[in-house]
Amino acid sequence: MGVFRPVRMSRVGLLGLKDDREKILTALHDLRIAQVETLSPDAMKETVPERSNELQQRIGDETLRFRGLLAALPKAPVGARRSFASLDEILAVAKTVPVDAEVGELKREDDQLLTEERTIDETSALLARMAFYTDRIEYLRANHFLTFYGEAKLEAYNELRAVLPSSADATFLEAPTKDGRRFLVVLEPSGAEALSRTAQGHGIRLTAVPPLSGTVTEETIVLRARRTEVVRRRAEIAARLAAIAVQWYPTIAALEEALAVENRKVEVLTRIGGARTAFALEAWVPTRDLDRLAKVLRSVAGDRAELYVLPTHDEPPTLMDNPAGIRRFEFFVRFYSLPQATEWDPTLVFAIAFPLFFGFMLGDWGYGVVILGFCLWMIAGFPGHARVPRFIRNFVTRIMGPKGMQQLAYALLPGCALSIGLGLYWDEFFGYPLFAKLFHYTAAIKPDANVGLLLLFAGYVGLGMVVLGFTFGLLKEYFHHHRGGVMGKSGGILFAFGVAFFGLAVIHKQTSIGAHPEFAVYLALLLVGLVLLVVGEGIQTGMMELIEVVSHILSYTRLVGILLASVILALVINDIGGGLIVHDGIVGILAGAVIIVIGQTFNVILGVFEPGIQGARLIFVEHFSKFYSGNGRPFRPFGVERKHTVPSVTPDGERIATPGPILGPSN
Repeated sequence: MGVFRPVRMSRVGLLGLKDDREKILTALHDLRIAQVETLSPDAMKETVPERSNELQQRIGDETLRFRGLLAALPKAPVGARRSFASLDEILAVAKTVPVDAEVGELKREDDQLLTEERTIDETSALLARMAFYTDRIEYLRANHFLTFYGEAKLEAYNELRAVLPSSADATFLEAPTKDGRRFLVVLEPSGAEALSRTAQGHGIRLTAVPPLSGTVTEETIVLRARRTEVVRRRAEIAARLAAIAVQWYPTIAALEEALAVENRKVEVLTRIGGARTAFALEAWVPTRDLDRLAKVLRSVAGDRAELYVLPTHDEPPTLMDNPAGIRRFEFFVRFYSLPQATEWDPTLVFAIAFPLFFGFMLGDWGYGVVILGFCLWMIAGFPGHARVPRFIRNFVTRIMGPKGMQQLAYALLPGCALSIGLGLYWDEFFGYPLFAKLFHYTAAIKPDANVGLLLLFAGYVGLGMVVLGFTFGLLKEYFHHHRGGVMGKSGGILFAFGVAFFGLAVIHKQTSIGAHPEFAVYLALLLVGLVLLVVGEGIQTGMMELIEVVSHILSYTRLVGILLASVILALVINDIGGGLIVHDGIVGILAGAVIIVIGQTFNVILGVFEPGIQGARLIFVEHFSKFYSGNGRPFRPFGVERKHTVPSVTPDGERIATPGPILGPSN
């Protein structure tokens, strides 16, 4: 488990006999600790690339076959895991599955019926809206004119009629609605372009009249009867597929997984080099797992396989492995950029700083409780989301997918808790001093009354975050043996302390060295930091870094700015709405209630976005910029978890008695 650093990686080489290759690949797959890489140029000189053969092509074809069957059949209980002693057994069992033709035919028929059912529903809905037309529908169809159905507001409908040229010879059949018209328009083909252009300009959707013959009532009866037949037949198909699944789903699921494993091993073969009797591969493996891997190799190949660590300067892939609670914040670090394997993992700092910033900027226990409730709702999987207005659902899904929303909700939980705690202390309940009114409680510190103290606190937070960033950068440069970088980051730390204390001394008018000798220390910190930054980073970069140090420390005062903006906005909403409720009778009560509900809802939304975005920004920009490179490549180990088949080894490296499937003879 790694904190502050991604998991340390080692590049390993593996030499073995071809007779053991498939057993070794199966073990590597089931362990899932090795990212197999293309052989290095030096190793390629001594080997030749593996080539696919007929057997491997057959594995691919069978994999696709059973993947299709699995997708076509309804899920059924699988039961105990199944084991296969060899690839020959897998292929032999695959031949005994006789349901391909029947399942394929049933699925094709069901797809056609589903399309027909949807068409019937759409046509029936259109006929229901055309109920004002009582003649036969065939009268609306002819070779020399076109007929469309539409709905429009009265103004748009009148304009649509007005713009059609007289040559179109348009005839309208209409029926009034609550705020407009339903209509049928019959016209010459020459007027179709003008009709379409005007309809699109006013958001009117026109639909061609369906090719039916009878009246609306007659055709509706026919369509209902056909739909009943379609539904009945689809139910029969579903019942038959369910019966097939009960009998064959466990076998198909096990075969699909076993073949998928074999297919992945085939794909890995393209990165392996071979000789007449031996093979070689290279992989990235977590250093902590080297002993486990060596143990597994001994169990499956004895002394016929050799594992060794390769010296390399290549950048390893990145595997983050933070403790469970902190791991949820990896989502935000990945969203920004995955760290390189040889740099710091900032997830722990983000997991501490982001909730603190969010809770401080929100600072109201009413808002905190509301946002906490929304977070718990998102974590629970959005129960009852169908009752939420569609425009709200669409807005939310455009921002982030359901999985991302859950990760965000988990990250906001501690921030909401802090906001509730601060809000209780500050007596902020939707901007209203509830405890002061009920219990005559007075907080020692209030956001709107102690701005200077809170700004000082924010400045110290900024100084700490900037210095911590420079400290990470210094250590990174030291471990990478960059002497200039060490000097530059050290200068940044000294200059940050110097500019902070120098600024405080100026504000408090304590700039006399005689009366305040510590002022000389502040000047020395500024001067030494300036020199180290310029010498270590160069004149141009160093001078830019000086400006950034000042601006980044001051940037943390936005913690107070956003807190005050929320507090003042809540006060304004409450004053206006409350004033109307108290002084303007029934109308004032209604108007005031609307203002308070809408205004506080708006402030709650701001309470999610502003603290969330600005809190993340203060970490990403003002903190990460001192040490973080990012652009790491993720660690993607060879293998996936087995669900329906028996693996060849246990997670701790013990070999299971029944071996995994074997890929077959090598060329």
